[in-house]
Amino acid sequence: MSEMAIGGIGILILFILVFLKIPLAVCMAIVGIGGITFFTGWKAGFTSLSMVPFSTISSYAIASLPLYVIMGAICFHGGVGQDLYYATNKLLGRFRGGLAVATIGACAFFAAISASSLATTATLGKIALPEMKRYNYAPALATGCVAAGGPLGILIPPSGILIIYGVLVEESIGKLFIAGLVPGILEALLYMATIVIICRINPALGPAGPKVPFKEQVISIKSLWSVAILFGLVMGGIYFGLFSPTEGAGIGACGAVAVVLIKRRLTKMGIKSALVEAGSVTAMVMVVMIGANIMISFLAMSRLPAQLATIISGLDLNPIVIMGIIMLIYIVLGCVMDSIAMVLLTVPVLAPLASAMGFDLIWFGIMLVIAVEMGGITPPIGVNVFIMKNIASDVPLSTIFRGIVPFFLANIVLIVLLLLIPDIVMALPNMMKG
Repeated sequence: MSEMAIGGIGILILFILVFLKIPLAVCMAIVGIGGITFFTGWKAGFTSLSMVPFSTISSYAIASLPLYVIMGAICFHGGVGQDLYYATNKLLGRFRGGLAVATIGACAFFAAISASSLATTATLGKIALPEMKRYNYAPALATGCVAAGGPLGILIPPSGILIIYGVLVEESIGKLFIAGLVPGILEALLYMATIVIICRINPALGPAGPKVPFKEQVISIKSLWSVAILFGLVMGGIYFGLFSPTEGAGIGACGAVAVVLIKRRLTKMGIKSALVEAGSVTAMVMVVMIGANIMISFLAMSRLPAQLATIISGLDLNPIVIMGIIMLIYIVLGCVMDSIAMVLLTVPVLAPLASAMGFDLIWFGIMLVIAVEMGGITPPIGVNVFIMKNIASDVPLSTIFRGIVPFFLANIVLIVLLLLIPDIVMALPNMMKG
């Protein structure tokens, strides 16, 4: 039996174990150790189990993840998300669909200080939904804009998924962060344009809110200072090469503490909750990544990714067509699994394929994240949709999914734009200092 066939059997066994609801980390570790044992003997197989955990946990790059989670959690418990929503609401709420547009704007701002799409969805859902309900917004639009806006948290830097992806493919996390900035802003603008269009077609979906005096609008902008300073400090420092993404994470976490101290909203319970959240997220990611790294060692021995890339490269297909197929694979996988599972299961196989087709792995990482975002709002799983359902318990799940459709189409437009104009992603990273 060929090495590639052994790798294929390993992938098949992995998916069988996953669908049997065995924890993902355990599935990958079992298949990885089994495969390494098959190729090199039981001693090497079990040696990997002793060496990989240390090499994974001691990774300098992955150390940034808990610090970015702490930054977002402290801002959440310090009421920064509430400030963001009320500021954008005063600026945009008086227009048709303005509250929904303001929600997308607040999601984008909060994403800039949070590494999680789930945190963004939960934070803005609790704040924005009651306001939109008060002004008789259609439930589909109200819930749909929050569920779709939440995933901006994994595209606009800092992003937990981009950290994991960067570690897996050994690419610069700083460049990945900067690469996600323009596509993230563009995605938010496309969402806003979508809301404006559908509310122009059917004004009943999002009635105009009350007019706010100009003086109040100007004052409300002051609420955005904390996000502007935090984001500018962290991303500016990374872009100009003043510090690494991991150092930026530490600065961001300290900055978040300073912000909530200045706002006089720092509490013992908030600090405790932020630390517990960071610890639980990091522990979960670390365990899964240990399993993924064992699995990657097995796949490297099987040469499956390299041979698959060679086979597909030899086909008479346009690389853009192949990339479109890869994007479709991620969207379909999003129907049955969460974002971290998708990335860890597929990147070891698909990243070498993308590289063999001539695609830059920084660009591919951003495309991957957008497709993962779309998977996060796709039935039947749609993790972000279920978070939205927990917040809006009176809204049927089918209504939330219906509200997602216009934003899903906007994401397709974004993918086409980035396929046709890769410089939208690559311009800023190519100009980075260091």
